[in-house]
Amino acid sequence: MTPTQDEVLAYFTTLANWGRWGNDDELGTLNHITDEVRRAAAHAVRHGRSVSCAWELTAPTDMDRSTTTIPRAVDMPGAEHMPTHFHRDRRWGSTNERLAFTYHGNTVTHLDAPCHLTWDGKLYNNRPHTQVTTEGGTTWAGVTAAANGITTRGVLLDIPAVRDVPWLQPGEAVHPTDLEQAERRQNTKVRPGDAVLLRTGYGRARRETGDNTGLTHSGWHASCLPWLHDRGVALIGADTPQDVQPSGYQNILMPIHAIGLVAMGLWLLDNCDLEACATTAMSLSQWDFHLTVAPLRLAATSGSPVNPIATF
Repeated sequence: MTPTQDEVLAYFTTLANWGRWGNDDELGTLNHITDEVRRAAAHAVRHGRSVSCAWELTAPTDMDRSTTTIPRAVDMPGAEHMPTHFHRDRRWGSTNERLAFTYHGNTVTHLDAPCHLTWDGKLYNNRPHTQVTTEGGTTWAGVTAAANGITTRGVLLDIPAVRDVPWLQPGEAVHPTDLEQAERRQNTKVRPGDAVLLRTGYGRARRETGDNTGLTHSGWHASCLPWLHDRGVALIGADTPQDVQPSGYQNILMPIHAIGLVAMGLWLLDNCDLEACATTAMSLSQWDFHLTVAPLRLAATSGSPVNPIATF
């Protein structure tokens, strides 16, 4: 049954993990990934095959590049601090780039930390929004809370396969019944500490139609939030920006982001490319895997571009 808007807004209270792991907790649902969960995740490696779950990031055409076709070690950054013999070296060259890009949005595969959103002036675990500023970034629940990396069992739930379609249409929502049908079809079960990756087939649609994620896209419906909470899921990902758009609710446009990040402390992997993962899972008849996500240690930031790796 589809929850009403009032019921969804109540999730901010009924699904809140504020204080659950202590008032100073910044990890949120990553607390579900215990040492035992990590050890058990290693057993998902049964074939030794690894695949990326990220889109290739295209460097902008105006990116600064520096290539020394005639080797000049003296031109390397920091060369002024190197010993004299370094400056005489003429046998090697170098290539260097300086990148600038925005990773939050609808295209780059990235990890959202809990501080990425606020609701009614609050961050995860009842911290004030003033702990995030334009000048200094965040002092609470930033991406460096996951500096040791995220290592756990991943489970891919393939919804187009359940519905016998190549991909879900823009605006088509995924509900808990879809998740459970995928579990039965794949003979797997989501358990506490897992990362759940939701395939809508968008990666295939993008390649075959040239479409790019716009304002309307498929994804998790708000009704999935209690299901994820009850299962003790540590991390969710999708091949879209997570929330089905439009969400179906006038006063909460992105409930997966808002309730997930602020109330639950649920970390999000946005804009994954799950086609290689799905093809591998199908060929091996294995829908769980060892998942590793290593965000950059970007101080005082709300997320990081990432390359999630699934190892079967």
